[in-house]
Formats: sequence, structure tokens, C-alpha cells
Amino acid sequence: MISKIIFRDQVREHLLGEMKQGNLQEGQTINLAALARKLAVSVTPIREALTQLQQSRIITAIPNRGFIISDLSLKEAKDLYDLVAELEVMAIENSTFDDNAITSLIAQQIVFKNAEDTIARINAKLEFHRLLTQNYENELAQQILEDLKIRIFFYEREFMSDDLLYSKSDNQHDAIISAIQDDNVPTASLVLKMNWMLILDYIQKQLLEVL
Repeated sequence: MISKIIFRDQVREHLLGEMKQGNLQEGQTINLAALARKLAVSVTPIREALTQLQQSRIITAIPNRGFIISDLSLKEAKDLYDLVAELEVMAIENSTFDDNAITSLIAQQIVFKNAEDTIARINAKLEFHRLLTQNYENELAQQILEDLKIRIFFYEREFMSDDLLYSKSDNQHDAIISAIQDDNVPTASLVLKMNWMLILDYIQKQLLEVL
């Protein structure tokens, strides 16, 4: 049982890593047999990992076709960004930020500013938000946030190539750090929510053009 669980978790982390690198696209079918050969594991832990990802709505099970990366939708985008914004606000309102936490945020913000392509920017931004909320001691909320942000990655990879939008997000990150340094959590929370809503508004406009 322990070995099966370890294999399942390793498969899940492998798939999530492939998604973060942009190697899996929405609508793409995941070939269980090919994945089993590549990872040198049986189909069973792969199916278990895929079932977990299905429960997180990252992938979808299609009869007679198998598992595919879920397609994008206007309603899901709104639900995703609204929920992540609310959870992150709750997280920082229940967190303590010491000097090390602030230093980590500043360092990650530099990584975000220096990212040279869309995928690097998205991953740097998501890491900034992970660091921002990492001190929230609610393991269930942290797991939900992790899963939701994997799904968010697909929306941002598809639509987030506007340099101006990243410039605005960059300024908001700086404002969040500044508010935290001033021990002004209400302002940090407000800017944080504005940051997610800025991105949601842009993605919704892009979705309306293609759906």
C-alpha cells in the first residue's frame, strides 16, 4: 500500500510539473500506457493520480477516450479567480510576516520582474503568491489553493502575453510588499484582491473573443 501511494503521488507531481512547464495542453489526451512506459510504473498508480487530478477539475474523464486536460470556460475562470482571491485574502489576514518572509517576497518579486517569457512569468507570479500565503496554517486551504493555481496556469498560459498587464501586476506586487512591511494587512488584502481581479477581467475579455 505504501509503495502504491508513493507511486501515485510521484505520478501526480510529474504531471503537475509537465503542466507548469507547458508540456500538456488543454484538450490533450493523456495516454496511460505511454505514461506508464515513460515512468516505468504500472497503469494503476497513474489512474489513481489522474483520478485525483480529476477531483481537482484539472483533467476530465471522457467515456471511450480516457483522461484529457479540461477545456477552458468563462464561468470556470470567474469561479477560479474569485475563489483564489478570497482564499488568499483570508490566508494573509491570518498570517504573520517576519523579516525572512518579507525578504523572500522581495527576492521572488525580482525573479518575476526579470522573467523573460510568458511561462516563466506565470510560474514566478504563482510562486510569489505561494510565498505570500505560505504561513497560513490551514493545510486544507493550502491544498485547495495549490490545485486551483495549477488550473489557473492553463488560463494564464493561453491568454497572458500582454506586457502592459504584467507591468500593472508588477506594481501591485510591490504595493502588497510595501503594505506588509508597514504592517498594514487591510491594504495588502485590498491590493491582493485587485491583483487577481485585474487578471480575471483581462482573461474574461480574451475568452469572450474566442468562445
